[in-house]
Amino acid sequence: MTDPTDHGIRFGRIAAMLPVRDMDKAHDFYTRVLGFRKTFENGAPVGFMILKRDEAELHLTLQKTHPAAPFNVAHLMVGDVEALHAICQREGLRIIKGLRDQEYGLRSFVFADPDGDRIDVGQRI
Repeated sequence: MTDPTDHGIRFGRIAAMLPVRDMDKAHDFYTRVLGFRKTFENGAPVGFMILKRDEAELHLTLQKTHPAAPFNVAHLMVGDVEALHAICQREGLRIIKGLRDQEYGLRSFVFADPDGDRIDVGQRI
């Protein structure tokens, strides 16, 4: 049976776009604390940046008056959720949902980055 939604289109990567109020502060957090590296930036001053680490990719967009959303804006799978949780605690980040095992097979937690963007972090149990 043919999938009517296929249309012969192959999808590639998809990356989360995070609004940030201060590009330098966001860049510092994601590179210094989480180990991402900048692979692209655009504008003077910089209004858009791409960060990568391993298979993860984040796009940052400067939105100086953007309020943080009251829901998770990205889901990040990691190899050691407890280590990342400890880093978030050490950095004084707000933990929205504490570290726990979920019935759907992930050990996870949710933190807010310096702009208040909620990142859901998980590791397969």
